[in-house]
Amino acid sequence: MRLTVRTNLAMRTLMYCAVNEGHVVRKQEVAKSCDASENHLAQVIHKLAQAGFITTVRGRSGGLKLNRTPDSIRVGEVVRSFEASVPFTECMDNNPDAAPNCPLVDVCRLKSAFSTALEAFYASLDSLTLADMVNGNSGLRRLLAVA
Repeated sequence: MRLTVRTNLAMRTLMYCAVNEGHVVRKQEVAKSCDASENHLAQVIHKLAQAGFITTVRGRSGGLKLNRTPDSIRVGEVVRSFEASVPFTECMDNNPDAAPNCPLVDVCRLKSAFSTALEAFYASLDSLTLADMVNGNSGLRRLLAVA
């Protein structure tokens, strides 16, 4: 299993905001620190704002900041918000127009096994908060703190 680049950037962005909590950070700063293109990051920021994780501030001194405390943001919640629309396998696609190509779909037990595994994966991530990712992590703070 591999998470999408957007999910990875979302977590990097949230960690950047958490390390610099209380400050409005600029998209350019986040992009540079997270080694991301500003255009790609803009899409991630938009989705994070829609999901209520961050607030964006317009204007000359605009940017973004956390909308919630780091200890209230569960890693599983973030990952779900970016990954839930991407089916793990074709037989798990809930889109009625996307008929599975697999001839075993009606008799295969893998779908159930994958569902159970995904639930365990998300449950594990739900036990972690953004605060867990940044608190006591001096190396991360050195890399992401605004100078």
